[in-house]
Amino acid sequence: MSDPVIAQKSPIPVEVEAGKDYWWCACGQSKNQPFCDGSHKGTSFTPVKWTAEEAGRKFFCGCKHTKAPVFCDGSHKAL
Repeated sequence: MSDPVIAQKSPIPVEVEAGKDYWWCACGQSKNQPFCDGSHKGTSFTPVKWTAEEAGRKFFCGCKHTKAPVFCDGSHKAL
């Protein structure tokens, strides 16, 4: 697999906790979007670790084509 699976063509809003680590799914196969559930095993993809500096709502990339992992940058509009 060279291109990630498009999980959805919109950002995924998540309420994050300050100081908590989050592992963003880069392959698009996870059943726990936008986070990794290990579905990438056997592919060239690896999850991306992100640590929340403060609590609040963040918009994680759902299409997996963002140029600024882990967040939505609008790349889904061109898919």
